[in-house]
Amino acid sequence: MNELLKFNELLAESTRRHDHLCPRQVIGVRMGMLAGKLLHLDLPQTNKRLFTFLETDGCFADGVTVSTNCTLGHRTLRLFDYGKAAATFVDTEMERALRIAPSPKLRTLAAQMIPEAESHWHAQLAAYQHILDEMMFDVKWVTLDLSMTELISRHGVRVNCTACGEEIINEREVIVNRRPFCRACAGDSYYHSSERATIADVRASVLENS
Repeated sequence: MNELLKFNELLAESTRRHDHLCPRQVIGVRMGMLAGKLLHLDLPQTNKRLFTFLETDGCFADGVTVSTNCTLGHRTLRLFDYGKAAATFVDTEMERALRIAPSPKLRTLAAQMIPEAESHWHAQLAAYQHILDEMMFDVKWVTLDLSMTELISRHGVRVNCTACGEEIINEREVIVNRRPFCRACAGDSYYHSSERATIADVRASVLENS
C-alpha cells in the first residue's frame, strides 16, 4: 500500500476511535509507522512480535495503538505514565528496543511552517502531517531494565492469593514466607476498602447517595 494512503487510513481510524483528530494522535500514528520502518516490521501487526511501552495515555496512545496494533487485550502494550508523548518499541524476536520521542523543537517548527494558522493547535495538526521524520522525532536504541520474559509470562499460569483468595494470573504474585499474595494484599495497592460488600450492598449504597 502507498505510504501516504496508509497514513491517511490510519488517521481516519484514529479519528473514528477518538471522535476527532488532534495533534498528538498524528504524532502517535507517525511514531508507530516510523517504528515499523526502522525495525523492518509490517505494521499494524497481525501477530505479537512488537511490544510497545507508552509514556503517556490519552489521544497519543490512540494513535500509536492504531498504527501498531499493540493493545492491552493482546498483551503487547504497557503504560509507564511519565507524562511524555514518547514510546519504546520492542522487537521481541530480534531482542532490540527503539525509543522515539517528539523533537523538543517540534511545536516551534509547526508555528514557523504555518504562521497563518487559526491557533497553535491548528498549526500543529496541519504541520505534524508533513514534517519530515528526521525533523519531527528523536530516535535512539535503548536497553531495557526489565525482563520481557517475566513481563509476558507464561500462558495459563494462575494461583490464588493467600489473604483475599482472588485469582492471580501472569505470575504477578508476591511470595511472602513461601506463600503467594496478590500485590494489593502484600501492601502495594492503589485502593483501600473498609469492609467486604455484596452487590446488593453496593446497589443500596448507590441509591442512597443518588
